[in-house]
Amino acid sequence: MEPAVSQEQEQEQRQDEPRNLAQEQEPKAEEPEAQEPEAQEPEAREPLPVPLQVDHDRSDADSAYGSLAGSSRTESLTSSITNYVYENGRRYHAYRSGQYVLPNDEDEQERLDLQHHIWRLLLRGALYTAPLDIPGPAEGSSSGFSNSGDGGKGNNFRVLDLGCGTGIWAIDMADEHPGASVFGVDLSPIQPEWVPGNCRFHVDDYEDAWTYRDDEQFDYIHGRALSGTVADWADFYRQVRQNLKPGGWCEMQEYDAWIFSDDDSYERAPWTKEWVESIDEASRLFGKQINVARRHKQWMIDAGFENVEEKVIRIPIGPWAKDPALKELGRFEQLHMQMSVASHTPALLTRVFSWTEQQVQLLIEGVRREFRSKDLRLITCYRFIIGRSPGPPPATD
Repeated sequence: MEPAVSQEQEQEQRQDEPRNLAQEQEPKAEEPEAQEPEAQEPEAREPLPVPLQVDHDRSDADSAYGSLAGSSRTESLTSSITNYVYENGRRYHAYRSGQYVLPNDEDEQERLDLQHHIWRLLLRGALYTAPLDIPGPAEGSSSGFSNSGDGGKGNNFRVLDLGCGTGIWAIDMADEHPGASVFGVDLSPIQPEWVPGNCRFHVDDYEDAWTYRDDEQFDYIHGRALSGTVADWADFYRQVRQNLKPGGWCEMQEYDAWIFSDDDSYERAPWTKEWVESIDEASRLFGKQINVARRHKQWMIDAGFENVEEKVIRIPIGPWAKDPALKELGRFEQLHMQMSVASHTPALLTRVFSWTEQQVQLLIEGVRREFRSKDLRLITCYRFIIGRSPGPPPATD
């Protein structure tokens, strides 16, 4: 078995532009003029991961290797679709239209809820890794909700969930910690109307200047899968730190927008290789590179956070791992990745590279076949990064 190839090593080894398998089978669409890539600072190499053990005794009849045909779709968490944008058969947000490349339709909501289950499995049921000390409900509080941090009414442990999506993390957090006031923000109003009394949602863009008052600072700011949504991460973390109470915690739960393998599976998956390389390049040209999870730890350190730690977990795509927990995670991740390729691909490749919808669908189906292949042992990488705010950030001009 060959040693794992890290993401940075893989990118350094690429000499040519990736073969566009979809465009080889379709008339080539006119592409915009190529832009000169920006110079990137060299990054520290990560240690090579320990290879995942393969279960050679697994049954080839495992249902996880089946197609997505016939899978159920969850009900939409919102009844209104007014002003939403439709393209490539998917529905996208209307507020700040075009700033975010993932859809917000029922299929995407189902994917987000499935991924929430995977995140919780990774943490053995927990919602966070930061060392939080969340008190019980404030005595005499009827709703358990506090609009400000003065502790006069309701609870004064304040939690902010950035890019809350369907709201499932924020709702679970509010349910499990009635002593916290939980706020969720997102570009799409797709959260349910009936939520715990200590949970509220708002439509907002966290790339804008934050307008919370000094008495509205948070004890904990959480973000999940935000890579690809921010153009200026230095400013993002500056605002996060500025809106944390001294000693407050920030936690980013991310996944690498890349595919790995401990053997030669990645090299034997041409559709998958084409997909991750195309998505990475398109997102970079779009101005919000998606394959940046490995850089969050350093960004936190650069912003002045203390006690910065990162936990990295590698998950097989499919139930081929020998470890029972990884085998179970692999089943869910295989389904999730088949849904993920359909969510991440259309907007980026049609908007940036002017691909046709037919070219996009060819690529999606090719990647899905490889994710279901029993002969490939592909791997994804999830990361949990935490940092503590020591106090106010340095003043800016």
